[in-house]
Amino acid sequence: MKTRKQKQESLESLTEQFKNASAAMLVGFKGLTVPKDQELRNQLREVGISYSVVKNTLARKAAVGTALEPAVDQFKGVTAVALSKDDPVSLSKAIAKFTKANPDVFTFKAGIVEGRVVALRDVEAIASLPSREELLSKVMFLVNAQAQRLATVTNAVARNLVVVLDQVRAQKEAQAA
Repeated sequence: MKTRKQKQESLESLTEQFKNASAAMLVGFKGLTVPKDQELRNQLREVGISYSVVKNTLARKAAVGTALEPAVDQFKGVTAVALSKDDPVSLSKAIAKFTKANPDVFTFKAGIVEGRVVALRDVEAIASLPSREELLSKVMFLVNAQAQRLATVTNAVARNLVVVLDQVRAQKEAQAA
């Protein structure tokens, strides 16, 4: 058994994790095999998400005063918490992907995005959004496209001038001949 000091350290650590998270997903599970658990943990680790199974009483105490406080009543049964510090889209995508692949194992309990509790349909909507990197690449494409158009128009003026001058030269040669 843990000593009182160890329990206090666990509580402080979990509270700190909850405070640093901008998004969280609470899931319940049953019949999760070790290989499936490792697969999930690896997928979440790749996108920078922390995942852990929590004791409900400890999690309820740790959630007080954090963004997870509105979901305190969801800490019932077997509960796991996935936390993201900065990107709720990648968290939603990872959880939604794994939940769809393993519907008999996971049950969605609650999602918290920027301090608000979100429903399952909202999580799926968030998961359908493009990632931050995809959005940045689209913005950069749009910025670059305008510069390309400007360069094309600028080059077209010079090209058209050369074509007109060539036509004038050809007309003068035809008249002289």
